[in-house]
Amino acid sequence: MNFSLFFVHFTWITVALALGIPILFPNAASAATPLKPQNSSSSVQVPDYLNPSPNPLQFPTKPEEVRIQRTVPITLAQALELAKRNNRDLQVAILQLERSRSALRESQAALFPTLDINSSLTNSGNGFTNNSSQGRTSFNGSVQLNYDLSTSGNRLAAIRAAEEQLRVDQFNVESQSLTIGLNATTQYYDLQQADEQVRINRSAVENAQASLRDTLAREQAGVGTRFDVLQAQVNLANAQQDLTNAISQQQIARRQLATLLSLSQSVDIRAADPVQLAGLWQPTLEATIVQAFQNRPELQQQLAQRNIYEQQRRQALSQLGPQISLVGNYNVQDRYNDGVPLNDRYSVGLNGNLTLFDAGAARARAAQSRADIGIAESQFGSQRDLIRFDVEQYYSQLQSNLNNVETSSVALNQAREAVNLARLRFQAGVGTQTEVIDAENDLTRAEGNRVAAILDYNRALANLQRSVTSRGSR
Repeated sequence: MNFSLFFVHFTWITVALALGIPILFPNAASAATPLKPQNSSSSVQVPDYLNPSPNPLQFPTKPEEVRIQRTVPITLAQALELAKRNNRDLQVAILQLERSRSALRESQAALFPTLDINSSLTNSGNGFTNNSSQGRTSFNGSVQLNYDLSTSGNRLAAIRAAEEQLRVDQFNVESQSLTIGLNATTQYYDLQQADEQVRINRSAVENAQASLRDTLAREQAGVGTRFDVLQAQVNLANAQQDLTNAISQQQIARRQLATLLSLSQSVDIRAADPVQLAGLWQPTLEATIVQAFQNRPELQQQLAQRNIYEQQRRQALSQLGPQISLVGNYNVQDRYNDGVPLNDRYSVGLNGNLTLFDAGAARARAAQSRADIGIAESQFGSQRDLIRFDVEQYYSQLQSNLNNVETSSVALNQAREAVNLARLRFQAGVGTQTEVIDAENDLTRAEGNRVAAILDYNRALANLQRSVTSRGSR
């Protein structure tokens, strides 16, 4: 009688633990330590107004909810921090990694036995209309223990496949983080170029307006021609059209970067960093290629995927081997108030299973996994060749763009001097308005070429750093 009551209490405790219901024990100190959130602090300070709404299901329905309230400056470091913090693709990759960790814990659970508890408490009688006998209350309970002694390698293969899948998702998070960082960097350079192009075209409009004023003054003084005035007006109109197009491209670049960073709906951004070389690359081409082979997560990801297919092949073949499990069972029965003590019994045994014929299904699954292994190995070779091409491509672009920076800097100084000389010649009456317009256009083009050369160099450097992926610097 007492044993059956204990069994009922034990059953309820087990169910409560399974459902996550807290159980309080008197005079017992809690040994659990509350989980602390991971430290996400960074040396890069990001203003709160740049952060998006914490509600991922936010759905604006009013124009004022999406109206741009202000335009604020943002640095490249802040853009990288926001990209890694807010990018939704990276958040999905992190959640997939957490899912793989849980799947690994699930597969590792097969290393331990399973314990099942079943119990019932029933009251039976003859019914409400027949009172010839009283109702009887009885209790039945059982505990069953199962443990797989041998699975012919299936259990170990499943655990190793889950471990390799965890590695695949870890490399995927790393690759996603690097890709997002590269995208944020290149789009920030695009924004810098768009901002600079607006500045250059606005300066070109101011130069064209000054030339038009000089031409009108010379016409009124009788030393200029109507042709010079018309030519200056056309040049001003072209400069204004270029400025309008540059402003449009600037708005597009701003919204494109804001979308990547998942910024607030009411904030627009502009580049705060000056346009300058991001750094110099010292290693040789050969050393860069070898470093990329050693560090790129994509290659390790392909190897981990190949290992998954190998474990799946072993799982398939394990179905042809013997499966042996240990089974233990304990049952207790008690009928209350019958004067008979409780009845209990136990059993311990081994269960064995061997598949003699499955029509070749297991070997067919193993053959599929073997084909997947070949595909993964082929993809590894393709990925390796692609990594080398990326390194060689960006290394070549880096060198050529560095030369272009030097050339465009010299050309810019020459263009500025040419504009000054053309204006002096025109004011002295020995030059023409065409020479001034051509010199101003050359200056605008030289300024744009220098900005493009610097930012193209920075883009090539960012791509080369992404291709090498130095883990020691992260």
